[in-house]
Order: sequence, then structure tokens, then C-alpha cells
Amino acid sequence: MPTDAFLLALAAAFVHATWNLLTAGAEESQVAIGVALLIGAVVFLPLALVAGSVQSAALPYAAASIGLELGYLACLATAYQRGPLSVVYPIARGTAPVLVLAGSALFLADSPSGEQVVGVLLVGAGVLLVRGRPSGSAADVGLALMTAVFIVGYTVVDKRGLAHADPLLYLELVLGPTALIYVALALAVRGPRALRAELRPRSAFAGIGMFASYGLVLAALARAPAPAVAAVRETSVVIAAGLAAVFLGEPVGAARAGGAAIVAAGIAAIALG
Repeated sequence: MPTDAFLLALAAAFVHATWNLLTAGAEESQVAIGVALLIGAVVFLPLALVAGSVQSAALPYAAASIGLELGYLACLATAYQRGPLSVVYPIARGTAPVLVLAGSALFLADSPSGEQVVGVLLVGAGVLLVRGRPSGSAADVGLALMTAVFIVGYTVVDKRGLAHADPLLYLELVLGPTALIYVALALAVRGPRALRAELRPRSAFAGIGMFASYGLVLAALARAPAPAVAAVRETSVVIAAGLAAVFLGEPVGAARAGGAAIVAAGIAAIALG
């Protein structure tokens, strides 16, 4: 893997973990994540408009992706409102590739390689360590798993949609309406005061990070094979656990930190297998 691609993928991992840290640490995570996404969509709109074109064939995929993104954001924000970043993030990001692999085996008759089977086992063991003692909330884990389901959904849909559009413009086409709908719902449910409270620099940085992490991944993919990029990208699982300990004061002990590292190793094995 070329050094520049490695550094770009690693930067994408750090930025992705950082924007999750910013939204997880907000007073109203359910509102902050929508505000952040809307700010990011506005900031990147001029760049997206000059980046390329979108064919009409991409529109049904974009519409489906908007629904899946709304489900993803709702589950992720609610999970962050209830549970710690160091639990939610590794489970949500770690189980998504396992679900993709399982779906391919069940519905597409794809046979997983030995490395991928080992990766699934590693992710399972890592999630158990991250989950910790049974006294923790099962609802938090359930929300993280639902988040993973939505990640799988929009990933599959977007893979088809991107065949008919420039990546950045397609991303704007999906996330722009998603942000508007989500913020409108947040305004109706939580009221204007909660929305104004999250109009702060941390929300802006989080929103820019949402789009920037995707752009860094695209830049890495232009320089290296997708499996290698995906493997490095998922070091964000470990990075998020470390950031949660340092900036949110979460009790990330040796078991949880080790579990996050095992999840990252499992994802790498799946990606490279």
C-alpha cells in the first residue's frame, strides 16, 4: 500500500472518529448530529456542484439512501444520547462488515474465505469485550446494532447509485435532503431552543468532518486497493475509544480498549480476505 494512500486512510479514520466524538459529547446528540450534517452539506455544496454530474438513474438510489441515512442518524444519535462512545462506536462500525459478509453468504451464495471467517470471530470476541459486564444497558447495544444495519443498507444502495453519479455530488444529493428532513423533525420534536443551542463551533467542525472523512477515503481509494484502504480506515474503532477516554472521561479500561483493537483487527481480516 503506497504511503500516501495509507496516510489518507488513516486521516479519514481519525476525522471520522473525531466527528463522532463531537456529536457524542454534545448535550443534545440527537439535535447536534442533524445540525452538524446540515452545516457540512452547506459548506461542501459549492465544491459538489463543480465536481461532476448526476444521471437520472442515480435518483432512485439517492431517494432510498435518504431514508436509510435518516434511520442511521436517528439510531446513532439516540445511542450517543444514551450510551458511551467507546461502546456504541465499535459495535456499530464493527458489526456492519460482518452483516455484509453474512448477507453475501446467505443471499448471494458467496463463500467466505478463511481470513473472513477469522475476522468475523474476532469482531464477535471484540464486541463482547467492548460490551463489558451484563450490567450495562442492552438497549444501548441494540441501538448500536440497529445503526450497523442501516450502515449496511445505505452502503449497498450507494454502491449502486455511485455507478451513475460523481461521488461528491451524489453524497451531497443524499445528505443535503437528509439533513433538511432531520433538522425539520428535530425542530418539531425538540423545539427551536434546542436547535439554537447546538449552533456552535463543535457542530460545524463535526459537519465538516462528516464530509471530509468521506473525501479522504475517496482520495485513498484512488491510490490503493479498496480492501487495504478499508482495513486502515477501520482503525477509527480504536481511535474513537482512545478519544472517548481522553476527552469524554469514559472508563475505557484494558478490556474495552483491547476489545476495540480486536474489532479493528477483525474488520481488517474481513476486508483483506
